[in-house]
Amino acid sequence: MTAYMDHKNLANEVIDDARAREITDGVHRVLDRIAAAEEQAGREAGSVRLLAATKTRDIGEIMAAIDAGVRMIGENRPQEVTAKAEGLARRCAERGFSLGVAGAAPDAAAEHIPFHLIGQLQSNKIGKVLPVVDTIESVDSIDLAEKISRRAVARGITVGVLLEVNESGEESKSGCDPAHAIRIAQKIGTLDGIELQGLMTIGAHVHDETVIRRGFSHLRKTRDLILASGEPGTDRCRELSMGMTGDMELAIAEGSTIVRVGTAIFGERAFI
Repeated sequence: MTAYMDHKNLANEVIDDARAREITDGVHRVLDRIAAAEEQAGREAGSVRLLAATKTRDIGEIMAAIDAGVRMIGENRPQEVTAKAEGLARRCAERGFSLGVAGAAPDAAAEHIPFHLIGQLQSNKIGKVLPVVDTIESVDSIDLAEKISRRAVARGITVGVLLEVNESGEESKSGCDPAHAIRIAQKIGTLDGIELQGLMTIGAHVHDETVIRRGFSHLRKTRDLILASGEPGTDRCRELSMGMTGDMELAIAEGSTIVRVGTAIFGERAFI
């Protein structure tokens, strides 16, 4: 258990009106930023989806974001997936939504809210997240993909994966070497029980926008090469999960389809 989970009840479902308004305002500001960036880049409105990064946020805070218009959520840690999944699925069902693989809604035609794992996944935690998440964005090796594949096949499910690529080359960041990304993606595409849905990266932690954009641009070109290869299982490799609170406009300009935003929605985290 991570230390902050001893100090914050992540299963809490009730927040006060003032906090709910803060989150609602945050969601609306981010959606406005996305719309403006799409227009500036000459992209179709609605071509970029907002994923709310919900690390350290409790169920009440997450539901406030969903009530404000968020339609995709992502957790960094398997422990938080486990702590929140049941309550989130129940609260979503009350609103007519389904959530994640295990989510259920009263109406089979109800809108589905994808649940992603966006942080690192140790192989011994695969079993904890597979019953819940739709997509694992942090697959950075063939070895991890094969382990997810075996678990998914055993459960009789198919889970989406994004290949995480370390475009910045920073040692502090995870992800595969960009030079190996096409080969790894093509191998992942052959595995049973998983669907290669796209690529993910974290922007370079620098002030030079040219450097940040270069990494995003390279990921887009890598995605395009994977699609063009025509290799089995690569035809749905379309997502580009790139861009966060500080660099989402740059990512959208370079073709992002999913931006992962936490701070701009929920405010600064009290815990790391």
